[in-house]
Amino acid sequence: MDGTANATVGSYLATRLQQVGLRHYFGIPGDYNLALFDQILANQDLTCISCCNELNAGYAADGYARAHGVAAMLVTYSVGALSAVNATAGHYAEDLPVILISGGPNTHSEPENQILHHSLGEVRYGYVRDMFAPVTAAAVIIRHAQDAPRLIDQTIAAALRQRKPVYLEIACNIAALEVPAPKPYQFRQKPASNPEALKEAVDHAAAWLNAAIKPVAVGGVKLRAAGAVEAFRQFIDASGYAVAMMPNAKGFFPEEHPNFVGIYWGPVSSPGAEAIVESADVYLFAGPVLSDYASCGHTIEISPKKLLHVGTDFVQLPGALYQDIVMDEFFAALATRIKRNDTSLVTFNRTRTHTVPEPPIDREAPIRTRRLFAMIQGMLDADTTLIAETGDSWFNAINLALPQGCNFEIQMQYGSIGWSVGAALGYQLAVQPRRRVIACIGDGSFQMTAQELSTMIRYGLKPIVFIMNNGGYTIEVEIHDGPYNVIKNWDYAALVPAFNGGDGNGWSCRVRTEGEAQDAIDKALAHDGLSVIEAVIDKDDCSRDLLEWGTRVCASNARPPKTLKSFG
Repeated sequence: MDGTANATVGSYLATRLQQVGLRHYFGIPGDYNLALFDQILANQDLTCISCCNELNAGYAADGYARAHGVAAMLVTYSVGALSAVNATAGHYAEDLPVILISGGPNTHSEPENQILHHSLGEVRYGYVRDMFAPVTAAAVIIRHAQDAPRLIDQTIAAALRQRKPVYLEIACNIAALEVPAPKPYQFRQKPASNPEALKEAVDHAAAWLNAAIKPVAVGGVKLRAAGAVEAFRQFIDASGYAVAMMPNAKGFFPEEHPNFVGIYWGPVSSPGAEAIVESADVYLFAGPVLSDYASCGHTIEISPKKLLHVGTDFVQLPGALYQDIVMDEFFAALATRIKRNDTSLVTFNRTRTHTVPEPPIDREAPIRTRRLFAMIQGMLDADTTLIAETGDSWFNAINLALPQGCNFEIQMQYGSIGWSVGAALGYQLAVQPRRRVIACIGDGSFQMTAQELSTMIRYGLKPIVFIMNNGGYTIEVEIHDGPYNVIKNWDYAALVPAFNGGDGNGWSCRVRTEGEAQDAIDKALAHDGLSVIEAVIDKDDCSRDLLEWGTRVCASNARPPKTLKSFG
C-alpha cells in the first residue's frame, strides 16, 4: 500500500499484522466480525486458519507465538471472545504476545438503548473489554474510525513491547470505513537500562560472585520474555559455572553444553542437580518464576541470603535492589567482569551418576511409559520440537535429553490441560516444513481439545501426537484421588479416520507392546501428514517424579487456614 492511498479500518489492521511479521492468524467467524473478516481476508499476505472453537484457537495462537514471536486471532463479540479468555490468561501467564481481535456491536446500539444477541441482555456493552483487562497488557474498544489507526498501533505495540496479550474490539459498522494509510511505526522498542543502576548492579554482583567459593547458575522461564537467552549462555561460557535450568525453561540452554547439569526442580530434579544447586554458597537465578508447580509445592531449599535474583527489569541481592535494568545488558556486562570459577561443575562431574542404557526392545512386552519415552528420545534431533502436556508427560519429557537444536515447550505456569493439542497445531504451522513437532498428551487432557486434529489435517500439518491412554487424569490422581479423575474411554486411534473425512491424510494406530510402538514410530516418521499414536498403558503406570511432586503439591494445597487471634 503506497503512502498516499487511503485504507479501511480492517485493511489498516491487516497491514499492521503483516508488518509485525505475521503470516497466519486464527479465526472463528461470527456475525459481529464478518465485515472485519472480509477486510483482513483481502490481504493476500495473511492466511486465515480456521479452528474448531475459540478456546482451541487461543491455544493454537499460544503455540504460534512461542515459535514465531507473535500471534493473532479473530473472534466475534462476547460469546466468541469470552470462549477465548482462558487461553488469553495463559498467554499472559506465559509471556506471549497474542493479539486477540474481536468484532463489536454496532456503534448505534448502546446510545439507542438496543438489547443485542450474544450479550447479557442489558444495554452495557463494555463488559467484555472489562473482563479482558486483568489478563492483557491493553484492552481497547474502537468505536470511531478516526481513532482506529492510533489505537491499533498502540495496542499492537503494547503486546510486542510487554510480551503480553492484548484485546482489540472493533465495532462491526466501522470495519470498512476509510482511514489514512499506515505510516512507519516502531512497534518494537528495546528498553535500555539506567546506566548508573546497571553499573552499580554489575559491580555489586561481580564482587559477590567473584568472592564465592562454589557459585552456580539457574536459568528460568523469564529468560525468553526478556530476550536474554543468548546473553545468559555467554555469561555461563565466561564464568565456567555449573548451570541448571528450571523445568519451564528446559531447552533455553543447550543440553549438550559441557556446563549443563540438568533440570533443577527441587526433589524431582535431574540426578545430582538439586544437590549441586542447593549446596552452592551463592546461586544466581536468571528469570525464575518460583510457583508451587515449578518449586515442587514450595519445597525447594533456596536461602534468600545466598540468592542473586536477576529479573526481567531488576537485579536483587541480599540487602540491595537495583531496578530499571535490562536483563541481557546485565549479563553482557557481568560476563566481562566475572572471574572463571568451575568448582561447582567439577564437583558435579565428580559425583554424577551415569545413566544405564535401556535394554533392547522386547517386542512382546507390554508398553510402559518409561520405555515409550525412551523410544521418543530416539526421535529427537535438531529439526524437532517436543511439546509436553500438563500431567505425567511433563516429568517423562523433561527427563529426555535434547540434542543440539531440539526445542522444548511446556505450559507450566498456567497449566491448562488440553493446551498441547492446539499448541502443537499453532507451533507446527509456524515452523513447517523445516521442523517437526512431537506432542505428548494424556487421554484426559486430549479429550478437552481433540477437535483440532481435524484442523491439522485440513491444513496439511505433520506433527506426531502421542496419546497416553491410561483411563483418567493421572496428574490429578497423584495430587488428590477420587472418582472424578476417571474418564470415559475413547477409541482414540479411530478419530483420525473420522476427521480425515474422505480427503485427509492423517494416519493413526493403537499400540500395546514395545514392538508395536517401535513399528508405529517408524511409520510416523516416514508419513507425510498428521500421525497419531495411541499408547495403551496401565492406569497406575506413572513416573516416580510425578508421585513425589504430586505428594508435595497436595501438601501445599492442603495447608489449613491460619487461625486469626480474637479481639476483646
